[in-house]
Amino acid sequence: MDRALVTALQRDGRTPNNELARIVGIAPSTCVARVRSLRERGVVRGVHADVDPVALGLSIQAMIAVSLRSDSRAGIGEFAAIVARRPFVVNVFYVSGTYDHLLHVAARGSDALREIVNELSSMPQVSGTETHLIFDHLAGRPQA
Repeated sequence: MDRALVTALQRDGRTPNNELARIVGIAPSTCVARVRSLRERGVVRGVHADVDPVALGLSIQAMIAVSLRSDSRAGIGEFAAIVARRPFVVNVFYVSGTYDHLLHVAARGSDALREIVNELSSMPQVSGTETHLIFDHLAGRPQA
């Protein structure tokens, strides 16, 4: 039942409770309780609007791979928290491999993207960056 609720919410997080209950085949009161439980357990972390960055004037998106200096590795979580608050950051990923983080960023144009890269590169924790432009993006939905 929880999987069916999650699947329905992934399709449309604004689905009214009565409709959700009908889709899953449960009573509306049961549905409210199950969705509340999913939120409390952190299964459903939130419902958000998927806004097109271009509509906001952010015509360039990129993934910026960031390597931290070896003496900054103890502050990996702190670095992620700092950059996540930057207005140009869409997502922060802590990853394995050559780099420590991948930052999904959005900018108004190439000059703004260059400023972002320069800002990140000048941070004392950062030893290097590598920028990859995003030409297109399709969101997936993980299935349980």
